[in-house]
Amino acid sequence: MNRTAAPTLKRMIRRHELREMVPLADTTIYEMEQRGEFPRRFALSARCVVWDLQEVEAWLAARRANMVARAPSPDVFLRRTRPAHRRDKTDSIVAGS
Repeated sequence: MNRTAAPTLKRMIRRHELREMVPLADTTIYEMEQRGEFPRRFALSARCVVWDLQEVEAWLAARRANMVARAPSPDVFLRRTRPAHRRDKTDSIVAGS
């Protein structure tokens, strides 16, 4: 009898499992997929999409290895609507104390 190596089964994860692993919003994941920055989903049926677990784990490992720089905090004094006002040091001094 000719024995061939059994094909390895790839583990697929559905959306709820992906959310537990990757704490990003669905739209963020979708946009990253479109830019090629996240593993692509594929459809098992018309209503079921899955991701390859190995690809997602590799993506997470790459993110851990190459830390992404955080975006700078916005300057609230430059906002167009409801800009913050700078306080003078004299504003905090109460008169007569």
